[in-house]
Amino acid sequence: MRILVKGAGVAGLATAWQLYRHGFEVTVAERAERAGLGASGFAGGMLAPWCERESAEEPVLALGRHAADWWDAALPGAVHRRGTLVVAGGRDAGELDRFAARTSGWQWLDEAALAALEPDLAGRFRTALFFPQEAHLDPRQALSALAAALEEARMPLLFGTEGDARRHDRTIDCTGAAQVGRLPTLRGVRGEMLMLETAEIRLSRPVRLLHPRHPIYIVPRESNRFMVGATMIESGDAGPVTARSLMELLNAAYALHPAFGEARLTEVGAGVRPAYPDNLPRVSEENGILHVNGLYRHGFLLAPAMAGEVARRLLAEQQQPQRRAS
Repeated sequence: MRILVKGAGVAGLATAWQLYRHGFEVTVAERAERAGLGASGFAGGMLAPWCERESAEEPVLALGRHAADWWDAALPGAVHRRGTLVVAGGRDAGELDRFAARTSGWQWLDEAALAALEPDLAGRFRTALFFPQEAHLDPRQALSALAAALEEARMPLLFGTEGDARRHDRTIDCTGAAQVGRLPTLRGVRGEMLMLETAEIRLSRPVRLLHPRHPIYIVPRESNRFMVGATMIESGDAGPVTARSLMELLNAAYALHPAFGEARLTEVGAGVRPAYPDNLPRVSEENGILHVNGLYRHGFLLAPAMAGEVARRLLAEQQQPQRRAS
């Protein structure tokens, strides 16, 4: 079966890779000039289903708990299995109790245990929650590596085009926010991020700083860089980062550690993430096209599960003619 996958973000590339592994002939078509130029490129890359359960429904944990294994199998060495750290400032210490009550899979850390885990945070927080089963990856590196793996497997990646569905047996649309206003009930949620660079602080794992109004996360990258994100604004505006959001993200980073006050601001970015009313992704069919959409803020976490669902549907379709013939 010849499959056209439209979109080279995390949903499209994960789906293409899963279908390739099941023996399908896959072509990926992307309107942009390269993979990962949409919202996927601004993602945190946190494979954190236990933490996400704090504000998400149970399926996020159920579908996402094996995501790190999927990415590890697809891209050996890309996944960092160092867990997630959750902290809160003195006045917001009660937020940790609330977070713990809504999640599972955590360990309480006292000040000494926190300092042993992240030495550069020593003395800054009295307690913390540690989620040891969680992981993270660099989204842009992962997307580039997955695209390269598909090309090495001789699966065509076509850029600057939507592809020709007439030459394929099935089309899988993974174009995300481009379908807002086209797919029923799909909406856009704006997310903003920034990248800081400093050698004055080192972190080994993502750190979530809780705050009643604007909780943030900071994810370490290579070369002394840190991704700081992310706002969640009910808007389809993909314009530049606002001054207010920039100040909130910078203030929160400074609250985590004053060294971020002297960091270099190397990048700011905004993206529109597609979401359904329940904020859960789904595989749906419209006019003969399978749509993988609604990944919201869980792209790298839930794309493997959605890719698996697409593969199961297409494998079942392949079996139908055989059953009718018998």
